Amino acid sequence: MGERREQFSVRGKVACVTGASSGLGRHAATVLAQAGARVVGVARRSDALAEWQAEAGGETSAVTCDVSNRDGLGDLAQEVSKPFGAPDILIHAAGINTRQAADDVTPDGWDVTLSLNLSTPFFLSQYLAPSMKGRGWGRIVNFASLQTSRAFPGGIAYGASKAGIAQLTRAMAEAWSPHGITANAIGPGFFETELTAAVFDDPARAAANAAQTCIGRNGELQDLDGPLLFLCSDASAYVTGQVLMVDGGFTAK
Repeated sequence: MGERREQFSVRGKVACVTGASSGLGRHAATVLAQAGARVVGVARRSDALAEWQAEAGGETSAVTCDVSNRDGLGDLAQEVSKPFGAPDILIHAAGINTRQAADDVTPDGWDVTLSLNLSTPFFLSQYLAPSMKGRGWGRIVNFASLQTSRAFPGGIAYGASKAGIAQLTRAMAEAWSPHGITANAIGPGFFETELTAAVFDDPARAAANAAQTCIGRNGELQDLDGPLLFLCSDASAYVTGQVLMVDGGFTAK
């Protein structure tokens, strides 16, 4: 049994988590730190990153950066490699949902959504993949969504970006898995975070979403822990190019 538990271990691995200052990214960064990984959290808000570090404990470092700025991603790749060495694990949790109806989508809203949600995960991975190749081991975890496969009102730009994440994940796997790098995505259902505040501020809407799942409730942050550690560890060595929906069966109905 001890050997099987070790399959799920991330102890001693170096992880970089974007969007680590809040929501699912913050939770992912905390889970990895408390599981023994050395975690570099990346976000725009230095104060929120400091709060995360105090909460997470373990070996952590923080890099303040706007990851939607594509021109700065090369420098970011160097910065996140300074505290503990180049990352073994890369979690792309930073994201934005502009919630503009199709008739109201603006070029700026479209561009920032596609840039942060889709372009940043690819280009930051592109910068960090060579070091993973050199070690013959790496884990990339993207964040998909219910809108990867479902259309929601006001979600045309966000949905397009998250549908793109599914194909990006498959393409990353095709390109990099021969070198020991797996690429997968987690597709969360409804979890209460800053990004979904509008949903949970409406009790009737939140209840309707819970009823849509097979399990009968919305997600709780700890529901992500097992899937995350699975995809970041040796336990998932033969799993790549996949979207794992952690949605209580929302997309099964």
